Amino acid sequence: MHDTTGEVHWHEPAGYKRAGYGKFDRPKSPYDLFMESEGIPIFRDIGVSKVQNLPLLPWKRMGGRGTYIQLFGTEGKWGCYVVEVPGAGTLNPERHMYEEIMYVVEGRGSTEVWLDSDKKRHIFEWQQGSLFSIPMNAWHRIVNASSSPALLLAGTTAPNQLNLINNVDLLFNCPYEMRDRFSGADDYYKYKDDIEPDPIRGLAMRRTNYIPDIVNCDLPLDNRRSPGARRVEPFMTGNQFYLWVQQYQTGHYSKAHSHTSSAVLICLKGKGYTYTWPEHLGITPWKDGKADQVKRVDYEPVGMVSAAPGGARWVHQHFGACQGTFRITAWFGPNHPALESGPPGQKQTDYTAIDIPEGGTAVPYYMEDPYLRREYADTMKQRGAENRMRPEYYEKDYQGLLPKE
Repeated sequence: MHDTTGEVHWHEPAGYKRAGYGKFDRPKSPYDLFMESEGIPIFRDIGVSKVQNLPLLPWKRMGGRGTYIQLFGTEGKWGCYVVEVPGAGTLNPERHMYEEIMYVVEGRGSTEVWLDSDKKRHIFEWQQGSLFSIPMNAWHRIVNASSSPALLLAGTTAPNQLNLINNVDLLFNCPYEMRDRFSGADDYYKYKDDIEPDPIRGLAMRRTNYIPDIVNCDLPLDNRRSPGARRVEPFMTGNQFYLWVQQYQTGHYSKAHSHTSSAVLICLKGKGYTYTWPEHLGITPWKDGKADQVKRVDYEPVGMVSAAPGGARWVHQHFGACQGTFRITAWFGPNHPALESGPPGQKQTDYTAIDIPEGGTAVPYYMEDPYLRREYADTMKQRGAENRMRPEYYEKDYQGLLPKE
């Protein structure tokens, strides 16, 4: 293809030249175009210190004010937005052919959920720290119970759906009722705190469509990211949208680990920071003179950071740097980190939880860049917090007792 005066036409390349452009701009996806048509801001970056600081504009379709969030590395993998519900007001009723989870950043209120054939609406109340899921294609309405605005953070599979079907009307106006997603049972939105093993990796899972307070709820012992770490996976409304909630013991930080993009960490309690860098830089970028290629995001509740902001696998490490508890949640959309391509029944490894010497991608403390240990100690001292990372954690063969709270 080449340009001629006043027209563009295609012709076969001459000789050994290749057809097409060698370099080109990435085109906008149907979901990109949809976001632009909504008339609200679109925030694109590696992260944000707290979503409460993002600009909000009137959102005609929703009936509140909002902004889209598309962190680097999540493009096409899942969608996100924040929406403000007017004081003593409501958002517009809607239904949609995509999954949606909602975290209450600020405020209190209730949600009504129903299908066209239902005789009654299911209503449940929420508060700051609540997490709930909207069943796919169920009608719902968000109601603010306070005179002050409420702020909700949502994760959706809208990009996955819209980029495939490329039809907005079908996305929002399909009459099909998914009774397998929304049974209409009286206890559908009753909190269930029973623990069961998730069917893929056997990790702690709660099968519940509503959690009153993920900032303070009980978490089972996990130990995979750091000594004494606690973690649970909520399984909500039959979703493919994957997420977990995790808490580090006070004064501890996570091992570095690497995987491809889609995961976004959201700070729930405390303050911290994340380092992330392309895996090809190795596991000691400061020591190897490559620190200028490492990205850092500092955050507090409710801050966000993309763990792998684009292209291949990225190493990332999360640090709780505060006097109290550090709790986070990570959202992946329909991109379960343990499900790689391959035939059913093929053996897989939970490589992000297994140390490098054992065949995984987790960096044991004794192998990490020495800069990280020194900086964490200095940061905790500056913030008047106790560094509880014991010297023996950095010994190669440490198999000692877990720390006590």
